[in-house]
Amino acid sequence: MGNLTVEFFEKTLRNPVMNASGTLGYGKEIEPLWGIETLGTYVTKGLSAKPHHGNPTPRVWEERNGMINSIGLQNIGVERFFDEYFPYFKKRKTPVIVNFFGFTEEEYLACAAKVKPDPFIVALEINLSCPNIKKGGISFGKEPGAVFEIVKHVKSVTKLPLIAKLTPEVRNIAEIAQAAHEGGADGLTLINTMPAAVVDVKSRNIPIKGGLSGPILKPIALRAVYECSKAVPIPIIGAGGIMNTEDAISFFMAGARAIQIGTATFVDPYAIPKIIRGIDEYLDAHGCSGIGDIVGIARDQ
Repeated sequence: MGNLTVEFFEKTLRNPVMNASGTLGYGKEIEPLWGIETLGTYVTKGLSAKPHHGNPTPRVWEERNGMINSIGLQNIGVERFFDEYFPYFKKRKTPVIVNFFGFTEEEYLACAAKVKPDPFIVALEINLSCPNIKKGGISFGKEPGAVFEIVKHVKSVTKLPLIAKLTPEVRNIAEIAQAAHEGGADGLTLINTMPAAVVDVKSRNIPIKGGLSGPILKPIALRAVYECSKAVPIPIIGAGGIMNTEDAISFFMAGARAIQIGTATFVDPYAIPKIIRGIDEYLDAHGCSGIGDIVGIARDQ
């Protein structure tokens, strides 16, 4: 394997490939198949200041070109994660990005403040798709002003780099990216899932409403990466419909400096190590010295 290392927030990652938040549980679940240290960085499940029970079943639904999940952000809480699971990642020398959320600004701040800097923490990743219950349930991430304010306030309670994970459910995602950057975001993850629903014509009901992921999102995510990487100078992590090596390479060429893989793991649990090997083989076959040789080359044509 050649040189896949990347510099991210002054840390050297072994490669630019991460799991998408919530798709590898608490990390240990994938260990019977492949080592967690395969990843450049492990991204945690969405964590909250206090444990959250999530939604009733059904929580997952397979569609022709994707998957709908309605987990409801179930998690054990940020304190228990660091007590029970974080030592495991340090032992495996695997850096961590801490994804977190809240339903009020106070909940976001409380959770971020509980994550203390550590050599094995790369950054916080703030999920801006959550409904703001004090503003009638509108997503924190839909309005530029709200994005600016929440990012700015979270930055005031942490010394860790802050990555804003943006929802695609907006009119102009580059405008949202600029607001996050101006609020102090050090990076972006593009994109989160799209709101979706299923109708069961036999039972005549709607068995699940949730977030749509998978191949159907890839063109939407690629456009977001393309537009936002031109709009802001901060690193972008591409996510959405990456199922194979060609998908991954396309995100780098659109302007992403790293990628996250989610739904592909549910189709093939070995998808992540296969894609990492595939990226390495592509770079070697094309005489590239590293991933930096292809970042943005399609965008800049």
